[in-house]
Amino acid sequence: MAYRNKTYIAFDGDNDMHYYRLMTAWKANDGFSLNFNNAHELNTASDSSQEESIKRQLRERFANSKLLVVLIGASTKYLTKFVKWEMEVALRLGLPIIGVNLNGSRRMDDRCPPTIRDQLVVYTSFNHNIIEHAMDHWPAEFHSLRSAGNSGNRYYNDDVYRRLGL
Repeated sequence: MAYRNKTYIAFDGDNDMHYYRLMTAWKANDGFSLNFNNAHELNTASDSSQEESIKRQLRERFANSKLLVVLIGASTKYLTKFVKWEMEVALRLGLPIIGVNLNGSRRMDDRCPPTIRDQLVVYTSFNHNIIEHAMDHWPAEFHSLRSAGNSGNRYYNDDVYRRLGL
């Protein structure tokens, strides 16, 4: 079995790439403590690659992932090819999922993709501090809640945001 120490980030590559790039800048320049695979930086795939070839490479990335972060933008819930598939794979693998709302919402809202709407997922706004907090705390909480048979969406209350300076 592979050592799962990576964070897999799924997002709308056509509309939300700048949010992903900001996260890579946080990682590189701000001490943001995450180590992630980018599903959109496919080593040998290109826009003309076959879908199954791309998915094979994405499955390899999932093999080393401990967590899925989904950047939820205006179009994310309508994406049915790769982002939906990535969420389905994470659910099948039992990976904790963090839904990061790009519209500032701190909870699940109407932009939430149906694939994860009724699942055990924590939702945050798009901000360095709360994303880092979720990445540090959600995996253990997820596994505990899941073991106890809990389901449904979660979010951090305003006190957590205040404590993080938000």
